[in-house]
Amino acid sequence: MRSSPASVFRLSSRLRFALCVMVGAYPLITLLLAATAPVTGDWPLALRTLVIVPIMVSGMVFAIIPLVQRWAGRWIAAGAARVENA
Repeated sequence: MRSSPASVFRLSSRLRFALCVMVGAYPLITLLLAATAPVTGDWPLALRTLVIVPIMVSGMVFAIIPLVQRWAGRWIAAGAARVENA
């Protein structure tokens, strides 16, 4: 089964975007875990997650993703354009 050019077009840029977001998410979650560990270390996993997730999502939406779009937007778009021209 062959993919349509539109689906290949999206896949390449999505993979590049996902890679950039992972690079930003890793240090953010690591910092959050380290910062909250002294207070939440004895808590059950579900409660620790309940504290960390809103901070993580806010950090991603308002900081990491806009930075990724600003710093890597051309690279992400270039992958899409290259697949489109192929």
